[in-house]
Amino acid sequence: MFGGGFLGLDNIGVFDRSHSLPGGGYLQQADGTAWMGFYCLTMLSMALELALTKPAYEDIASKFFEHFVNICDAINSLGGNGLWDVQDRFYYDQLIVGDEPPIPLRIRSLVGLLPLSAVTVLKQKTIDALPGFRKRMDWFLVNKPDLLKYVTVNRIPGKKNSGRVLLAIPSEERLRQSLSYMLDTKEFLSDFGIRSLSKAHGEHPFVFQYAGATHEVQYTPGESNTDMFGGNSNWRGPIWFPTNFILIEALERYYYFYGDSFKVEYPTGSGNELTLREIAIDICDRLISLFTKNKDGYRPCFGDSEVSKRYSDNPHWQNLLLFHEYFHGETGEGLGASHQTGWTALVVRLVRERREKLLQSEFS
Repeated sequence: MFGGGFLGLDNIGVFDRSHSLPGGGYLQQADGTAWMGFYCLTMLSMALELALTKPAYEDIASKFFEHFVNICDAINSLGGNGLWDVQDRFYYDQLIVGDEPPIPLRIRSLVGLLPLSAVTVLKQKTIDALPGFRKRMDWFLVNKPDLLKYVTVNRIPGKKNSGRVLLAIPSEERLRQSLSYMLDTKEFLSDFGIRSLSKAHGEHPFVFQYAGATHEVQYTPGESNTDMFGGNSNWRGPIWFPTNFILIEALERYYYFYGDSFKVEYPTGSGNELTLREIAIDICDRLISLFTKNKDGYRPCFGDSEVSKRYSDNPHWQNLLLFHEYFHGETGEGLGASHQTGWTALVVRLVRERREKLLQSEFS
């Protein structure tokens, strides 16, 4: 397994990682492992693109393909079920202390959703155009058949060079089970996007007791209520643009492979089934709605305050927006730094892609 911490996700965890972990142990991290899988697939895609004109990159593509499949095996199967919890049907971090059995840290957070983001789809046509890569890929799968379960192939009968290959951390079954949490309004799904921590931890905080010490994680949709991580950012409930954007892209990749045949309840428990593309579009709309005027003429990102009225009622300020660092998980109010254009400006891309999808629907 690999360490994590990218994008500050260690702030979700129950421990202050600037100090030693209980019992001198260490963490096997779902988010860190997922990031490495995501990295391998990104490098694989780049190498395959370059290999079409520079065959030397086929070796690099093969290396990252093999790395990714081994990462899939680690997070799904190492020690039996890897970091997948068969009881809750979700990916969790595990605390390893000495020779004790792994201790799952049952916090439903982005840490357990990020494995969904490690996904890509390869065209069979591209694989067939790279004989060196295809030969090594076939050898790997023939000689390590236990890893074949992490490669899903969908070919069109009777058509040469047709079909697609799915590389993803979760199996189809585990994808469905993870989505049932992610798309549940009582868990991750907010009116304004995907929360960083399940709302269920509001009524039921995660409490971990070990060696006489008690640690707790509670759903906090707004500003942080602890100074454990400096007190100036919060991943225990608010909506963050970079992770939402990554999850939307992942849903689109799954749709590209599975198509209209793969549907899930949206929201969970509603009885209404949608394709992953339709769900991606709706989550996109929820994020965009942070910046658009609601029925009362105010933008949720400014909150229910004098600031909101100042921006909405002043004719010179009505079209001015701030790009906040993160957003309240219930109200959508912008929080943290107010000039976080490094990632919150991704809303511009969402608006553009949303328009393109509408045009595709009209002319398809």
